[in-house]
Amino acid sequence: MDNFDALADEVANLEQRVSDAIFDAVRAQMRNEDAPAAAMLEKRLSKVRRSLRKAEMLLRGTDDD
Repeated sequence: MDNFDALADEVANLEQRVSDAIFDAVRAQMRNEDAPAAAMLEKRLSKVRRSLRKAEMLLRGTDDD
């Protein structure tokens, strides 16, 4: 089980990096730096973040479904 916890921690760290990228995309939208592209990137990264969160929960055995 420790291996799964370690893997879940790695996934959580990756999720945090993706969250940071989402905030960067939102900031770009607010500065209007190619807002349509930033909006599409934000949407795609949000899906990635949700998937990573789901993976972390599954690894920890705390699936909310």
